[in-house]
Amino acid sequence: MATNIGWELYRSFLGVLKEGSLSGAARLLGITQPTVGRHIAALETALGVVLFTRSPQGLLPTAVAHTLRAHAETMERTAAALERAASAQGDEVRGVVRVSASEVVGVEVLPPIITALRHQHPQLRVELILTNRLIDLLQLEADIAVRMVRPSQEQLLARRVGLIEVGLHARDDYLQQHGMPLQMQDLVNHSVIGFDQESAFIRSLAIKGFERNAFAISSDNDLAQLALIRAGAGIGGCQVQLAKQNPRLHRVLPDGFAFKMDTWVTMHEDLRNSPRCRVTFDALVAGLQRYVQA
Repeated sequence: MATNIGWELYRSFLGVLKEGSLSGAARLLGITQPTVGRHIAALETALGVVLFTRSPQGLLPTAVAHTLRAHAETMERTAAALERAASAQGDEVRGVVRVSASEVVGVEVLPPIITALRHQHPQLRVELILTNRLIDLLQLEADIAVRMVRPSQEQLLARRVGLIEVGLHARDDYLQQHGMPLQMQDLVNHSVIGFDQESAFIRSLAIKGFERNAFAISSDNDLAQLALIRAGAGIGGCQVQLAKQNPRLHRVLPDGFAFKMDTWVTMHEDLRNSPRCRVTFDALVAGLQRYVQA
């Protein structure tokens, strides 16, 4: 059995495991589908085993592939650590830093923070990843993440920003037309904006007696919900600090409903000595603290 097997073969192997197809792995890794296919064939030949079988559902991993997965993931973490260590060298604040944040925070809160950061460090390039899923910082999906949950991995450097409060809000003309609800039960007579899928926000409303099937308008896109609230479509959840910036938005039932998100800025501890990551991390912490405390 061959022992000198390049990391790129195992990288493609993990890509197929994650995506279930050559094409999916190619998109994930940023290489061509034939290249992934050649990598898998070369790895199978080198190891003398069959790693995948074809089926109508895609490529199915064999028992051997499942056994090798943990070892390949260890190699992936080691490769990511090497990249982090290399990227941390040098004293200049320049180069690319990838920042992940939720859609609303990324669109509504971070732009002025990033603008001020780049005015101070014009050689810094910021790639902003907007997603509500938890980005894997250990696998270098991003350098820094703004998270609405306390990080649990020991390898992450984390700074708590504070609590971002979400309350129910509506535009002034909607409230003039439909009236101000005085208790949570009154929401059944209003156009309430919410999510399609189960979420912590929905569960918080359910505790107060408002069920998901009572939503008049629903979307799992936070920005769409915010746009609907600003358009006067109904009552929905909005960050209190954002609503304060719009004089037409008014909070509804402040004593009846408040959803508080514990907010953190996180990055891998290997990046603490990287000038570009350190200044970006500090700028995000300071800017978000100002936002929370405004």
